[in-house]
Amino acid sequence: AARIIQNMDPTADPCQDFYQYACGGWLNRHVIPETSSRYSIFDILRDELEIILKGVLETTDQGDREAFRKAKILYKSCMNESLIEQRDSLPLLEALLMVGDWPVASTDWNKTKELNWSMEEKLSIMNSRFNKRVLIDMFVWNDDRDSSRHIIYIDQPSLGMPSRDYYFNGGNYQRVREAYLQFMVTIAKMIREDKNMSKDDSFVQEEMAKVMELETEIAN
Repeated sequence: AARIIQNMDPTADPCQDFYQYACGGWLNRHVIPETSSRYSIFDILRDELEIILKGVLETTDQGDREAFRKAKILYKSCMNESLIEQRDSLPLLEALLMVGDWPVASTDWNKTKELNWSMEEKLSIMNSRFNKRVLIDMFVWNDDRDSSRHIIYIDQPSLGMPSRDYYFNGGNYQRVREAYLQFMVTIAKMIREDKNMSKDDSFVQEEMAKVMELETEIAN
């Protein structure tokens, strides 16, 4: 109750400006950080929790249970920037090879290199190994009809951009859309360079435009 009162502005007239009345105290005591678009009690709690987690993840292994060990390994691998820089694009090239290569960065992508190549299998690898849903989203969750059970859900995946609006609206949405396409082109060129392939900018631009067209159709 004290915290709620502290976050209010009782000097404001709630009939004139209810937002100032309900939240004025919070606004007076907190400034939105330049790195954030919002700032609430939940953001403060998240920041405090991240500091605590950082301390936990950086402690030495003291006979931790398996889940803790895995978390510490993942954290250390993300913080090891020198090794990340050293490996460069190798992990991405290995991932592309694992799922059947990338047409824009392969000269013979449409020639099946594996016997019994299965799209279903590749989609499941993307899901299980890389937590990436392509074309189909599939996950396990509580059964809406029986909360004591868990069932498999099949759904549509998220789009490449945050929402459908980005694919059709003008203004800022269009500028983001153009930047998104340019980002895809840039990444494709980098991968081709790392695979010692010819530059061929017009081919890359044409292929990524097709990707954009497909995503737009899916968004529609």
